[in-house]
Amino acid sequence: MELDSKIPGGPLETKWERHHFDLKLVNPANKRKYEIIVVGTGLAGGSASASLAELGYRVKTFCIQDSPRRAHSIAAQGGINAAKNYPNDGDSIWRLFYDTIKGGDFRAREANVYRLAQVSNLIIDHCVAQGIPFAREYGGLLANRSFGGAQVSRTFYARGQTGQQLLLGAYSSLVRQVARGQVTMFPRREMLDVVLVNGQARGIVVRNLVTGEIERHAAHAVVLATGGYGNVFFLSTNGMGCNVTAAFRAYKKGAGFANPCFTQIHPTCIPVHGDYQSKLTLMSESLRNDGRVWVPKKARDTRRPHDIPEDERDYYLERIYPSFGNLAPRDISSRAAKRMCDEGKGVGPTGRAVYLDFADAIQRLGKAEIEARYGNLFQMYEKIVAEDPYTTPMMIYPASHYTMGGLWVDYNLMSTIPGLFVLGEANFSDHGANRLGASALMQGLADGYFVIPNTINGYLAGTKFGEVTDSHEAFKESEAEVEARVQKLLSIKGKRTVQDFHRELGSIMWEYCGMGRTDEGMTKARKLVADVKAEFWENVTVPGSHADLNQSLENAGRVADFLEFADVMLLDGLARRESCGCHFNEAFQTEENEALRDDVNMAHVAVWEYAGEGKEPIFHKEPLKFEFVKLATRSYK
Repeated sequence: MELDSKIPGGPLETKWERHHFDLKLVNPANKRKYEIIVVGTGLAGGSASASLAELGYRVKTFCIQDSPRRAHSIAAQGGINAAKNYPNDGDSIWRLFYDTIKGGDFRAREANVYRLAQVSNLIIDHCVAQGIPFAREYGGLLANRSFGGAQVSRTFYARGQTGQQLLLGAYSSLVRQVARGQVTMFPRREMLDVVLVNGQARGIVVRNLVTGEIERHAAHAVVLATGGYGNVFFLSTNGMGCNVTAAFRAYKKGAGFANPCFTQIHPTCIPVHGDYQSKLTLMSESLRNDGRVWVPKKARDTRRPHDIPEDERDYYLERIYPSFGNLAPRDISSRAAKRMCDEGKGVGPTGRAVYLDFADAIQRLGKAEIEARYGNLFQMYEKIVAEDPYTTPMMIYPASHYTMGGLWVDYNLMSTIPGLFVLGEANFSDHGANRLGASALMQGLADGYFVIPNTINGYLAGTKFGEVTDSHEAFKESEAEVEARVQKLLSIKGKRTVQDFHRELGSIMWEYCGMGRTDEGMTKARKLVADVKAEFWENVTVPGSHADLNQSLENAGRVADFLEFADVMLLDGLARRESCGCHFNEAFQTEENEALRDDVNMAHVAVWEYAGEGKEPIFHKEPLKFEFVKLATRSYK
């Protein structure tokens, strides 16, 4: 496996512009000759499908839900970053670039992150032109608010529904192309394999989730925009349908998987409330603009929050990180919350929660202003917890949320498989070891609207394609493999449900590969995961048949992939001999319990290559070079 990042030389500020110019073009008449498959219809996939079709390509778009409007991007709440500097508070493209590099603990490529910062302003202009109802100031200008890891206000938002509004904008652009005949939509399809011909990605095999039919689809290039793998932990803020299957099947066909242990724990989630819970709910990071995080100073203090006087409260983020306070980055805030609870200062029935208190903000701004900013989030909280956050502090605790790891891609967003491009959360490229809040929507739309429409031109114009149809032998072999796997799952006839296995896997991964990790724990987890995997293939029960709608069968395939993928995550965690960002190995920490990086030996992207069934994957490194920023100890104090 060769890892050629294809990063252009020269000044950082002109890399993308020069590379953009150097890419070969496909003339408008020839674009009609090419067919492109896009898997996924979230912000990255939806915007890519719309943009590629607008250019004139014939696009086949695959959606696991019944409508692109149900893609998980709709769940994003707080906002999208851009370096517009509307508040005139010192922001710039360079500052957004630096904050993102620093927020990722210096484990991302400079060139990719700078391009993201450059493109961010174009995203806002484009979305305003689409009619996205961003919040506005009294005079009509777009409003901004602060987010974690930044000391400027650069986040554009639509109350707590930013993801929904942006997704509707991408969806509108997409269905316009469907109406024009440039995009063919395939809803309720799950990609189960990528098909390679002469080493190139030339199509996919999918299962129709309604009829059970296995389908083949050929194209000149394949674009994966299938999201992250946070549901490996079972309990997460991700939708129940989010999974690793598409990316993992690509990995098994030769796509390198980068930094799989970099999984983000979000500090602002509604705590677990029962053993049989299957989903966690996110409370937007934007709440930390006005909410103050605290715990009682006295351990095991069971008094109600209103009964604890001010001098007996520990506003620990403000105390430990005075420069950033409640807007410290997610990884740091999450570990601080865990530390408070480990010391016995946690609140609520389980002792695994901290308070997020809006009393000061309501007193300063009035209830009406807080309701205007966060009203729908407060309603959501009250429906779930049955407490009014206007009068009683919210209870929050960290939970699995986003995955910075993903399929390895070069500067063109192409994986190690020629013709297989990967966008958004499904790739590893922009966030390093920790993503700053409001940057996921930025990356998804940057990849889909502005990067892939240019870089895919270069691949198509510079590649010789033989005639390939879905009757090619490679498609037949792939379909046979998919059908055999489906039949094997149905034939086991065991006694444990798919969800039971998933819950057990999630408990192992959260315990040993969650917020705090040790070599002993991750080594133990590898054995435990192997045992669960072995029992799964002997004792899982998958009722029903393959010839109709069968959600147990869908979930069984996804959990089977999680059980294999979990071991790659653990191997990656063991191989990274440092603490950085969200990867916190307890053997590598400062006296102040902060992450301790090793920039001499660990400044690289870890990339794993599939070596075959039953064999450990092959480890590769892409060195990270920092020419324009100075490596420094990450401090928010």
